[in-house]
Amino acid sequence: MNRRLAALLPPLCALLVLAGCSGTTAPEPAPPDTRSPDRARWRPAPGTTWQWQLQGRVDLAVDAEVFDIDGFENGADTVAALHARGRRVICYLNAGAWEDFRPDKDAYPPSVLGRANGWPGERWVDIRRLDVLRPVLAARLDMCAGKGFDAVEPDLLDGYRHDTGFPLTAAHQLAFNRMVAGLAHERGLSVGLKNDLDQIPELVDVFDFAVNEECAEFGECAKLTPFTERGKAVLHAEYALPTEEFCDVSRRLGLSSIRKRLALDTWRRTC
Repeated sequence: MNRRLAALLPPLCALLVLAGCSGTTAPEPAPPDTRSPDRARWRPAPGTTWQWQLQGRVDLAVDAEVFDIDGFENGADTVAALHARGRRVICYLNAGAWEDFRPDKDAYPPSVLGRANGWPGERWVDIRRLDVLRPVLAARLDMCAGKGFDAVEPDLLDGYRHDTGFPLTAAHQLAFNRMVAGLAHERGLSVGLKNDLDQIPELVDVFDFAVNEECAEFGECAKLTPFTERGKAVLHAEYALPTEEFCDVSRRLGLSSIRKRLALDTWRRTC
């Protein structure tokens, strides 16, 4: 059928309904919006394999079900290439600190910038200022959603336990973390709780999975079981311990464990 004629038929039918307009074909429904907050969010299950690479060109050939990559440094083409290989893709973002090397650095007013956090070019932010940080993080999550990511890893969600330059409390941290999770969910993105082990009981039902560093080295992996007990993955990485020192515990607890270098380049060792 001619496309222009097909476009005209529905309004013509509305005008001629008494005359019994017929023979038209109902338009096909629009495809679902994959970024709609109402869609079923992806939730990785315990045991899901993963790769965590925040430095260098992403190695698409790594044998992992999930890739956690830098949201700013990677474009929609990389996400699409991973999707074409059947992979899920997590957008890494720094939520709890300001970075002087990001394009949105000027969106943070000086009043919310705290002490350096030990990483070059980074400073803690005042997570009490939800009014200031909400639009900044919303724009970052819009970027993740626009590039087609499935989920987000917001880093530094435990500032209240550090010397940030602000009098942060556990209550401030809970409010901030819940805000971040809500912003992600509004955009149809799954969201992982990064570290913040002591607040897992209050946050496990808000977050879709967990991302953890070095729970084996510090004897804390059992604190993550609320996630696996709810069928949610714990994406876990160790830096100093060889795999033979943590993989048995990881398997018993249902963690998705790898060993990485601090640089978080392509190198990894799996359990």
